[in-house]
Amino acid sequence: MTKTALKPAMQHGEDAITLLTEDHKKIKKLFADFAKLAKGDGSNKAKAEVVREICMELSIHTQAEEEIFYPAVRAAVKDDELMNEADVEHAGAKNLIAQLEAMTPAHDDHYDATVTVLGEIIHHHVKEEEKEMFPKAKKAKVDTAALGAALAQRKHELQAERSEAEPPVKAKKAQSH
Repeated sequence: MTKTALKPAMQHGEDAITLLTEDHKKIKKLFADFAKLAKGDGSNKAKAEVVREICMELSIHTQAEEEIFYPAVRAAVKDDELMNEADVEHAGAKNLIAQLEAMTPAHDDHYDATVTVLGEIIHHHVKEEEKEMFPKAKKAKVDTAALGAALAQRKHELQAERSEAEPPVKAKKAQSH
């Protein structure tokens, strides 16, 4: 699913801010999907699948952002406080992602709470990026077209790496029993 989502972006030459905003929307929807499962009687399997997707999307997004977008913005906007806070928020999110990847909804009492807290951190982080960082990047005339192409390419590479590293679905099912 993610691979096909990346290809149109590369074909249309979307800029970095557009690509990152699309990621934010996709991730926000995944958190909403999880919240519905958690409030209702969603199965542990369904919750785990949504959380796996959240973790994958966030991991790819944050790595590409840190490698490509943040260095360019940091150099152009000269707002160390904003950029340092973004780095710390990413580190906090990565910590929670690692915890979630080691947890299961059936065996960990704090599973849902961990997803909720991750969602809150991401919501706050996205708000700051979209309301503060992105406008500053535009004002500083960061080359978002070139960064968009680089981000799309890097995200595609990271997706491919993750796909190769994941065990086949049958093996994953065998491990869960």
